[in-house]
Amino acid sequence: MKYRILCILVTVVIFTQQSFTQENINILDEVLVSDTKLNKFSEGYKLSKLSDSVIRQNDNSLTGLLRYNSTIYFRENGIGGTSSASFRGTGASQTAVIWNGININSQLNGQTDFNTISVNNYDNILIRGGGGSVQYGSGAIGGSIHLNNDFRFVNHFENTIRIAHGSFNTNEAHYKVKFGREKVYSDVGVDYLYSDNDYKYLGTPFRNENGDLRKLNINANTGVFINEKNLLKFYHNTFIGDRNFSGLLLGNSLSSSNDKFKDTNSRSLLEWKNFTKQYTSRLSVAHLHEMFRFFDNNEIEEYSFGKSNNLITKYDFLYKINEDIQVNAITDYSWIQGEGTNFINAESRNIFSGTLIFKHALSKKFNYTFNVRQEATNVYDSPLLFALDGKYNVSDNYKIKFNTSKNYRIPTYNDLYWLGPGGEGNPDLVPETSIQGEIGQEFSFKDFLLSVTAYYINTEDLIRWIPVSGSVWSPVNVDEVNSYGAEINAEYSTSWSKNALSFITNYGYTKSINKETDNQLIYVPLHKVTSSVSFTHKSLSAYYQFLYNGSVFITTDNANEIDGYDVSNVGLAYTHSSKHMNFIIDVKANNLFNKNYQNVGFRPMPNRNYQIQLTYKF
Repeated sequence: MKYRILCILVTVVIFTQQSFTQENINILDEVLVSDTKLNKFSEGYKLSKLSDSVIRQNDNSLTGLLRYNSTIYFRENGIGGTSSASFRGTGASQTAVIWNGININSQLNGQTDFNTISVNNYDNILIRGGGGSVQYGSGAIGGSIHLNNDFRFVNHFENTIRIAHGSFNTNEAHYKVKFGREKVYSDVGVDYLYSDNDYKYLGTPFRNENGDLRKLNINANTGVFINEKNLLKFYHNTFIGDRNFSGLLLGNSLSSSNDKFKDTNSRSLLEWKNFTKQYTSRLSVAHLHEMFRFFDNNEIEEYSFGKSNNLITKYDFLYKINEDIQVNAITDYSWIQGEGTNFINAESRNIFSGTLIFKHALSKKFNYTFNVRQEATNVYDSPLLFALDGKYNVSDNYKIKFNTSKNYRIPTYNDLYWLGPGGEGNPDLVPETSIQGEIGQEFSFKDFLLSVTAYYINTEDLIRWIPVSGSVWSPVNVDEVNSYGAEINAEYSTSWSKNALSFITNYGYTKSINKETDNQLIYVPLHKVTSSVSFTHKSLSAYYQFLYNGSVFITTDNANEIDGYDVSNVGLAYTHSSKHMNFIIDVKANNLFNKNYQNVGFRPMPNRNYQIQLTYKF
């Protein structure tokens, strides 16, 4: 049955393209080329865009940015260590990271390490709550994070240099150049960070030993108009990391560690876009590569490793039937191969999918979008996925949004093929599936915006590693989980004379219950609050950030937990702008009140620390 559905979807793509590309239609004049599709097909979802000023006020990792500006909870093994997300009570593998339209979650463990992503490399970063598996594939159950690069086809030549120095001998350097003409655009960005990362463990005589890290991130993008109807774009990103992993704080003692972790992630995307005012045709080819090496002893060149390659081809055809109806048909094929020290008999994957999206504006006030997706693969059976969302503009100041969808997550190479210390994979696993629903209300009055969203997620066949014999663990499809909660976002901004004031706050209430045990899932806080306020007078500005995380359980029986905590940061900035020179000096104090806290068990976070940063543009 699924193959019939897939054939129908593919036929729709081919027929639609052949039927409508014959027409001679006026040329679409594009100056700024960006991911407008994300906004166009997300009107029934909660979508949050982080501004440039917000990005600058945080450290350059995606973890730091989202921790203080969203309701997403992060499990970070100390600053700079591996970092994973929990979005709306789901696990790290159920939050998708989308890079210029491509899902970049690891094929080995299904997650994205948010400390490998530099926010300096992207022109806009968006958070999309709710299920997105139809459009973005495996893992987009709780929500998705979108990293986008824009192309500006106007005459400009811009350079940005950013250097920073902070506590624990932390040094950062960033350089980005942008060049554009009427038919050509290119940018290159390079980020480097080094830190001894030897902060004190408050209330103890210990420090974060063996925690030093180095990170290099390179980003390059190029676009060329072949003619007035055809645009060729190329995106590339490479991350190289060299991080030592510190030990655990166990009561009044510190476990020693000399572990080291080296990883390299690279991704390249080539896209050909043909467009008119009535249709847009995209053909994309992408290659994603990941590799890690783990050293039990950083003084010896002996290590275990894992790596994967993912080759993706995708064809996307969007047709505007009239002012009220749009149809989007997508086919894509992925070839995935993984291997490593502990992956036994790992099979390569061939995944072919067809997607159909229909958007209809019934009136000026109400529109809806229906999506359907079917996959075929050689490794597992994939469910038929669907999504329906809509938006109703009750008035100019009040909107109602809703969405419902069926989503999934495929088993990873770790889940299927791992055969290493303490564990054994299970090749008989089936994908996790979920049904979710969401309704939101948005109020806007001049300088004030308020949104309230309620959601429910039911996940079946949750993949969970459990003990099967002695100390050997294996993954099975056992759990059913209900996640539900509410999110509130309030924003206020105003300006007068040479002054500006802005305030943003987010609150998340999350219940994520294992139906078998009636226990809250581990590392899911019941409450999370983030707030920030900034004030600008002429060239001077000041800002304050606040984070509250409620307590989280760290064992499945809910017998052990980490206490809740609140952390405050404060910063001052001076901006100078002239015809020949533009620069910003930022001074920031993190953990202002020197709080002792953890977001992962037995791994204290840094004490009060400082940073000074210079951004120079010319």
